[in-house]
Formats: sequence, C-alpha cells, structure tokens
Amino acid sequence: MRISVEIDETVLRETMALTGEKNKSSALAKAVTEFVRRRRAREFGQLIREGAFDYPDPRETSQEDVDPGNPVPPLETGR
Repeated sequence: MRISVEIDETVLRETMALTGEKNKSSALAKAVTEFVRRRRAREFGQLIREGAFDYPDPRETSQEDVDPGNPVPPLETGR
C-alpha cells in the first residue's frame, strides 16, 4: 500500500541505520512491522500476568507427577 507521510529526515536516517535497510520504504515497513510485533508481545505478556490463560499451577503438582522431559503438567481432561 502506498501512503504519503511527513517524517523528520534525522529520524528517517536513524530508522534506516537501525533497520539496516538502504531504501526509505523498506526501512519504514520494517520499523512499523517491528513496532506492531513488540506491542502485541507486550499485550500478550500483560494477559499472562493478569491470569487470562488457564494453565495448571506447578506448585499444586506433586513431584512424582512431573515428567523430567516435560516439566509442564498435563491438562486435566476430566475423564
């Protein structure tokens, strides 16, 4: 997608240097993609800290139930 955007020349040169890209479009595309990836990772980390995922608490699992090759206990299936 083509867009027009005003960006300070100093910031643009720094973006090109940091991304290692030689052309402006590629540098900006890489920078925006990285920004989105990092923001999503931060939001995912926040969800983990808030307990949004239902993983078993390893402190509630006895040591004989733990497989040393796979330290994550299996989910209860209710069989």
